[in-house]
Amino acid sequence: MQATQLFKLFSYILFLSGFVCLTSCRSLPPADQMNRTESFAIGSDRASSLSEHVSEAVAARPDQSGFMVLAGGVDSFVARMKLIESAEISLDVQYYIWHSDSTGLVLANALIDAADRGVRVRLLLDDLDTSGKDLGLSAINQHPNIEVRVYNPFANRSFRLFESVSQLNRVNHRMHNKSLTADGQVTIVGGRNIGNEYFNAEGHAAFADLDVLSIGPVVAKVSDAFDSYWNSPWVYPFELIANNVDQDTLAGLQAELTATVERESESNYAQAASESKLLTSEYYDQFPLYWGKAEVLYDAPNKAETDSADTATHVGANLANLLRIANRDILIISAYFVPTDHFVQGMKILVESGVRVRILTNSLAANDVGIVHAGYMNYREALVEAGVELYEFKPNANRATPQKHSFGSSRASLHAKTFTVDERYMFVGSFNLDPRSMDLNTEMGVLFESTLLAERVSREFDESILNKAYRVELDENQALRWRTTENGEEITFEHEPEVGFFRRISVNILSYIVIESWL
Repeated sequence: MQATQLFKLFSYILFLSGFVCLTSCRSLPPADQMNRTESFAIGSDRASSLSEHVSEAVAARPDQSGFMVLAGGVDSFVARMKLIESAEISLDVQYYIWHSDSTGLVLANALIDAADRGVRVRLLLDDLDTSGKDLGLSAINQHPNIEVRVYNPFANRSFRLFESVSQLNRVNHRMHNKSLTADGQVTIVGGRNIGNEYFNAEGHAAFADLDVLSIGPVVAKVSDAFDSYWNSPWVYPFELIANNVDQDTLAGLQAELTATVERESESNYAQAASESKLLTSEYYDQFPLYWGKAEVLYDAPNKAETDSADTATHVGANLANLLRIANRDILIISAYFVPTDHFVQGMKILVESGVRVRILTNSLAANDVGIVHAGYMNYREALVEAGVELYEFKPNANRATPQKHSFGSSRASLHAKTFTVDERYMFVGSFNLDPRSMDLNTEMGVLFESTLLAERVSREFDESILNKAYRVELDENQALRWRTTENGEEITFEHEPEVGFFRRISVNILSYIVIESWL
């Protein structure tokens, strides 16, 4: 190689090394040097419209909490919108993902409107999804009644890829929690993020998901969980990692948001939402709730720094204890499901003791994260052999439950995370039964005791499951088969249903090399 070529190669290596250093070596301010003021939930002891709506029902059952299941996407959007619009004192909002699509922008604008009314708004987001959103978040953060904080942020706001590689051990830990609490009186906890696909507002795809709207003592427990994150060293005020925007830019962003909200107000989706009677004054008079004792399960914000998985710091440890007490029945609905050998053996022991175990997760055709399916597929034979009733959600499950409105999506993917035990206890939250939820991400959810609701969920599961999912079974040769019902007729598939040859092969190859602990 000539000297000129060597010089060019050497120069290129130096440039690349410098670029990598500049983009990945930037560091976050030390937690003990952050100019951050602690704050805590407010509103639970103050009179407000929401407190007037719920106080009588709560006073009648002081040791219980009330729950309303939010299964439909439109109702889930409306419930959040109505709580934000009704808030008079405070809004504490915590999410893993907040998309800049129509529903995301409408809800963001509602937060701003609430702040304009004098409501204190605390918005806590995981930083993984904020890429490209710094301007908008900075603008929101500059409102005197809104504070934005982010969990485990990227130091370099422009070039995250190199930081993802060079600091993988840190940035691989994400905050997957999801909650919205208004005036310390009403809260929504569950599996949904903020975005069109979670609220059935997307034309081509939608997530089948589940939230619960709750009142009573459980609300204060959700607020305690929020405060523990808000004041954690893992959480950074947004102004410490991103620059403020100038007044001209701020005015432009506000005008753009206003125009978007006005345009969306004329949409079919907005019309459907306006027809909902959910959380109207008349609705509160009847307020159809299930009642029971409840606990909030949430991971410690510093979960990544803990040495062992115990009930004080890990949701997974609490749920494991819940499954162990089962005497009759276990139902697990987990969108992303990667069990371990230890879990399979545990289910085998339970089945042998007479416990019925049903598990629903995504089929390959419905799964939006193929690599997760690659980790899960290695356990199917063992689960079925252990006596588990294993089901995989269909990508066309929406056809089995026709939507009222024409904007419903043509394809579906399961996103719910729900457990029931002995048709008595029910957990709804963000926790998937996979290594990522167990060890890497932080999670939360509500565990409540309600025989009426748990029995209803179990009964409706059995009544509709073969229309919405495939039953995974083994034939006489121990080969996997997928059995389902289409138009009243039973059908059996001999390979992954509704998936092309190339995807089946590629995911099968991935199953041999996937790093399971990262899924």
